[in-house]
Amino acid sequence: MPEQAADEFWKNLRPIENSFKPDALPEVHIPGAATDDDRYYAPFTGTVGSRPLWINVKDNSWSDILRAKEAGLVNRHYHPHEVFAYTLSGKWGYLERPWTARAGDFVYEAPGEGHTLVAYESDEPMKTLFIVKGPLIWLDEHGEPTGYFDVHDYIAMCRAHYERVGIGADHVDGLFR
Repeated sequence: MPEQAADEFWKNLRPIENSFKPDALPEVHIPGAATDDDRYYAPFTGTVGSRPLWINVKDNSWSDILRAKEAGLVNRHYHPHEVFAYTLSGKWGYLERPWTARAGDFVYEAPGEGHTLVAYESDEPMKTLFIVKGPLIWLDEHGEPTGYFDVHDYIAMCRAHYERVGIGADHVDGLFR
């Protein structure tokens, strides 16, 4: 049980016994996921880092906190699958769109939407929770594909970074679900 209930109406409710189905994996719980500790953010570009929260190899998907401590850029790309984003702090947007996301804003990216993600200068670092389904397809300035970045590339990037900063590459394996 988590912390003891005080006056909550459910304080006498008992937890489910045997709450996991056979072969089920436990949830991922990451206290302080949006930390400012640089070690947890694998460099995604020269100005933007990614903290992995969970990784699903089978579905080629992951969730992360994308962070830019100052003006940042993620190169032009599109997603053949949907992406969800919730802004925790700072400001970001797409050069191709008329809005700027700020803390508390939600963004749904429809499959096939091309964009150039930029993080603005702000009093706080840009931190956004993303759920990415499928690969990123890198684009040139004309919108033509030049390459891709999928879950396997993401895993390799995070493992290499975590090994380099002393957290250990195997930390990433604990995020697989």
